[in-house]
Amino acid sequence: MEDWAEIRRLHRAEGLGIKTIARRLGIARNTVRVALAAHEPPKYHRKPAGSAVDAFEPAIRELLGQFPDMPATVIGERVGWTGSSSVLRARVALLRPLFRGADPADRTTYAAGHIVQCDLWFPAKVIPDGAGAWIAPPVLTMVAAYSRFVMAVMLPSRLSGDLLAGMWQLLAGLGAVPKTLVWDNEAGIGQHKRLTLPARTFAGTLGTRIYQTAARDPEAKGVVERANQYLQTSFMPGRSFTGGVDFNAQLAAWLPRANERKVRATGARPVDLLGADLAAMGALPPVAPTSAPPLRVRLARDYYVRVAGNDYSVDPQVIGRFVDIHPGLDRVMVTCAGQVVADHARSWASWQVITDPAHVAAAAELRTAFKDRCAATRGPVTATDVGLRELSDYDEMFALPVPAPRPNLQVVR
Repeated sequence: MEDWAEIRRLHRAEGLGIKTIARRLGIARNTVRVALAAHEPPKYHRKPAGSAVDAFEPAIRELLGQFPDMPATVIGERVGWTGSSSVLRARVALLRPLFRGADPADRTTYAAGHIVQCDLWFPAKVIPDGAGAWIAPPVLTMVAAYSRFVMAVMLPSRLSGDLLAGMWQLLAGLGAVPKTLVWDNEAGIGQHKRLTLPARTFAGTLGTRIYQTAARDPEAKGVVERANQYLQTSFMPGRSFTGGVDFNAQLAAWLPRANERKVRATGARPVDLLGADLAAMGALPPVAPTSAPPLRVRLARDYYVRVAGNDYSVDPQVIGRFVDIHPGLDRVMVTCAGQVVADHARSWASWQVITDPAHVAAAAELRTAFKDRCAATRGPVTATDVGLRELSDYDEMFALPVPAPRPNLQVVR
């Protein structure tokens, strides 16, 4: 390479002839001629020696033509390969794209106010459950596709009611409703492009559309996927949390900084493009949507109701009556005929028993009154003498033979 460059320099810049260059560099004149004729630097080419898998390539191509997704190990068994598995896997990986159809993902451009992508992000187990263990509740992430404005909130669970309540909280904070909410096949929203009843009700109240992407197609919502990765790498390191409320407080304080960074894809900050997004979105509905219809159950004797794996106490005065359970992100409320009979803070853990001391005291009073009422209906208990019969009377009744008397035995010492 250095000789080629020096030969061309001496000839073009210095104006030296072929004989002079050959004599100065100590090389053959034909070498100088070849270097001057070549417009590209010389390259070393070695004839490939071939591979042992070359003889098996026709059989591999035939199998891949019929079964493009056949594993390389199975292909090796079918063609009788006994060599290194890594060599075979490398050749199969090189040939497989020739037989498997490509699924290209087009570069998408987003219109202002049209799409907000939604997804769940699962951080590490950093939330204490109060029982000495650590849990990892889901974090609902929503990103406006045009401005890249990020919204997020941690939820107690991934049930349909919590997902819809979290979406409403973030959209209410945004102050507008996009034309389309993009989700994957999350069970709480729907599966196989069939939305759940609460999700359809939620979309109808907001006047928007919930679109579910195809299975195993993360590229369809790549904006929110990148936002999840950004949260994992930029928000989580070096932080500790005392609970879900503390997590949301720290996240809410950090998100304004995240939305002021410059995004490479748009060349602008999300806060600068948010105005155009909001101007193209719809207005919030006058009535807040119901995240999920209340669950109606008949209150059992133990005066507890179950919500997302946790048991909450209810006023025992309504035992035997129907009560309506209204779970929210922060509170769990139970009503009976429109009256509140229980109001608890939402537990972020599972398999917990949340008890109101007032309910326990009321249950003790009801239990005492019930025992007194039962005792009054039974009347006073009087003591009577019970006669005792001789065992011989039973022998005569059943005509049993009378046993012979035993002789008195004296012990002689």
